[in-house]
Amino acid sequence: MTTSRRARIEEMLAADPGDVFLRYSLALELEGAGETDAGIAILAALAAEAPPYVPAFHMAGRHLAARGRFDEARCFLRDGIEEARRQGQEHAAGEMAGLLMDLGSAGEQENR
Repeated sequence: MTTSRRARIEEMLAADPGDVFLRYSLALELEGAGETDAGIAILAALAAEAPPYVPAFHMAGRHLAARGRFDEARCFLRDGIEEARRQGQEHAAGEMAGLLMDLGSAGEQENR
């Protein structure tokens, strides 16, 4: 019997629940399985920790934008850019800035 990637990640997390990369990986697996809100909740928790996990901001922004939740995506991306710069991760800040620019004014007409 083949164990799914998600099951393997969950097993490893049971042994080491604080592992940031495993939690991030689980969030991506949840997104892939259509469990977007659960995945975003994990990403939000990773972004809120000390120190925040910079890739979590980017992925949360991507997942939210893909669901048309543009305002939330922008918030994650703006916060992520600031945090990436604080941590000296200029490449990550640049990637998030690019995604933020790509979003432009998407969704703004719907809120009027």
